[in-house]
Amino acid sequence: MNKNDLSQHLSERAGLSKTDAAKAVDGVFDLIADALKSGDEVRLTGFGVFAVAERAGGKGRNPQTGEEITIKPSKQPRFRPGKQLKDLVNG
Repeated sequence: MNKNDLSQHLSERAGLSKTDAAKAVDGVFDLIADALKSGDEVRLTGFGVFAVAERAGGKGRNPQTGEEITIKPSKQPRFRPGKQLKDLVNG
């Protein structure tokens, strides 16, 4: 399912116009992204947690040349599913 499919299904389930459903989906994604950007986590009880994880830097190798490179530390968005979502998926 892609974003357009998600908007379509939301439109049908909630009785919204396709435009309103698309705005709602975009709005939710924007709010989650903004929260993660500011370092907050987003907890959706029963669904899961969106959070930012720190990724340590280190040394690596360029696979083409074998030259050693330095990998910078970075932040990675993560999702941890909640128990209800795990149970739903696993039947």
